[in-house]
Amino acid sequence: MPKLTIDGTEIEVDAGLTVLQACELAGKEIPRFCYHERLSIAGNCRMCLVEMERAPKPIASCAMPIGEGMVIRTDTDTVKKARNGVMEFLLINHPLDCPICDQGGECDLQDQAMAYGFDRSRYQENKRAVEDKHMGPLIKTIMTRCIHCTRCVRFATEVAGVPELGLLGRGEKAEITTYLEKSLDSELSANVIDLCPVGALTSKPYAFVARPWELSKTESVDVLDAVGSAIRVDARGTEVLRILPRLNEPVNEEWLSDKGRYACDGLRRQRLDRPYVRRDGKLQPASWDEAFAAIRDRVQGVQGSRIAAIAGDQCDAESMLALKELMTRLGSPNVDCRQDGAKLNPAVRASYLLNSTIAGLEDIDAVLLVGTNPRWEAPLVNTRLRKAWLHNGLRAGIIGQQLDLTYPAEYLGAGPDTLTAVARSAHPFADTLRQADKAAIIVGMGALARPDGEAVLGTARDLAQAVGAVRQDWNGFNILHTAAARVGALDLGFVPGPSGRDTAQILSGASNGEIDVVYLLGADEIHHSHFGKAFVIYQGHHGDAGAHRADVILPGAAYTEKNGTYVNTEGRVQLGRRAAQPVGDAREDWTIIRALSDVLGQSIGFASLADVRKRLVEVNPVFDEVGEVTGAEWTDFGGGQVTDAPFELPIANYYQTDPISRASETMAACTRDFAQADTARTGTDG
Repeated sequence: MPKLTIDGTEIEVDAGLTVLQACELAGKEIPRFCYHERLSIAGNCRMCLVEMERAPKPIASCAMPIGEGMVIRTDTDTVKKARNGVMEFLLINHPLDCPICDQGGECDLQDQAMAYGFDRSRYQENKRAVEDKHMGPLIKTIMTRCIHCTRCVRFATEVAGVPELGLLGRGEKAEITTYLEKSLDSELSANVIDLCPVGALTSKPYAFVARPWELSKTESVDVLDAVGSAIRVDARGTEVLRILPRLNEPVNEEWLSDKGRYACDGLRRQRLDRPYVRRDGKLQPASWDEAFAAIRDRVQGVQGSRIAAIAGDQCDAESMLALKELMTRLGSPNVDCRQDGAKLNPAVRASYLLNSTIAGLEDIDAVLLVGTNPRWEAPLVNTRLRKAWLHNGLRAGIIGQQLDLTYPAEYLGAGPDTLTAVARSAHPFADTLRQADKAAIIVGMGALARPDGEAVLGTARDLAQAVGAVRQDWNGFNILHTAAARVGALDLGFVPGPSGRDTAQILSGASNGEIDVVYLLGADEIHHSHFGKAFVIYQGHHGDAGAHRADVILPGAAYTEKNGTYVNTEGRVQLGRRAAQPVGDAREDWTIIRALSDVLGQSIGFASLADVRKRLVEVNPVFDEVGEVTGAEWTDFGGGQVTDAPFELPIANYYQTDPISRASETMAACTRDFAQADTARTGTDG
């Protein structure tokens, strides 16, 4: 390990670091604009200049590798003069619009100008002006502010995998552009806003909405996909104004998908803010007592076998536990969390987890994607696979639809017959998996949400064992979920009990009159025609598909309006926290079910959130390991005969997959802007 001296203090650091990194380890703050620890080194802002012994002039610390015996000085008059000069040059052409700039209060240039700026300008020439660029409905551009740090260019090329940004021209005529003046076509595009150190790239939907010091900031988790990205919810009063990513290395690093960031405006639209009861064929506003009385009058005397409950994709574990307890007391075994019909085995935890973990996917060198499009279903899982391709030479194979995943992928076939061939070593890709140090199989809902899903699951298990993807020190068998609630529900056992009905059987029973009452807990992906004449209770936060057919509506809280527990696709237990109050008369979901249970005379007995969480741990100790991934035992699961039908992807439109994003004007704008590109993408060969 090399030793070097920084400002008179000797420090020993790992080989391969840069001088800037070594200075930070020594506790020295080095200003920078172009350097970012997750991007390649550009070395073009020159703000990080330091003095190095025997060097004729200051060096860019971000681009200089450390060496044995180096003597670095970061606080000399020469260094300060150099940084002041760089700042003066940066401000020559920068517009004086801080009072109306959305980056104000969060601007790196603003902060560093306080330390290294000059109180007046020595230049009389006209400032340089640059035409604004079109980057789509999410990113607002004011390119005159751009300082050419190229962070956005490097992110688009290296992390997002869409090399659509670049620097054209030279000298005074250099400009950052999208080349063809089109929208930045990536599910991660808005991360360039966080990366931009000035106000050149800002949030278009958030423009002129609020200042950062006006907002209350709450740490929570994203539930619009199953990744469970760490987020910060910024609210003013009762209104969520924006959502930003939060650092969480094992899950989302510091990135966030565009849907998770921008669908929050859907929280203000089409909300259910009061109970409703259907009278004379129409839903009429009602009080809580009236809504509960209507349910009590209909449920009393109904046999438990004729009552059913389905949990949706964004439910917290507390509400699902409360509903399961209520159904048990009513004598109903008909509960299910798999509203898409996915054939997942709740008895074997390893059969429904991303066992490699999200961060662990960076280490694989071969992967088989079965019935999944990670670029839409989990963009931040796809970035890990891209990183594995960049660093490990990952070889990827696809069974299902042909896709552009931002990294090369070999198309193997369309359906289970190809998967069977690979499992039986009758396909060359089996050798690719067998020869890999760490191989992975990722199975999506497109392969499992079908009649032969259990057989597909068993075939994938056989393949994982045959190629050595599962061994003592590594489990490369992975399920990629699309629903944030799914793993937590399976951990709770929110599945049919003995002689109970699953989702398909509940719907068929409702259609033919065998099921009299159906309780939908945020279940919005089921068409209303399936319920027949059954009495439908809908509890949720948006007037989406589930509410249209309901006989009684109970307004619940959205994920930003309640404290809830969620388990992501890798089995990591995470806590969401309340950032705003529920709208109108809406209440937290578990409290609604608790109150209803009292009215029905079947009290579930929870007096507080602590009581519910205590019961969660009793049902499954996994819920006591908040923030951790608990390993799962590998045993046999799945089986049966596969069919010849090709796999279909579970997501047709990335931007509108749930009640919140379907109510979002921003996501609607993205759908209009990217519809043609998305159609082309799913039909191209990766």
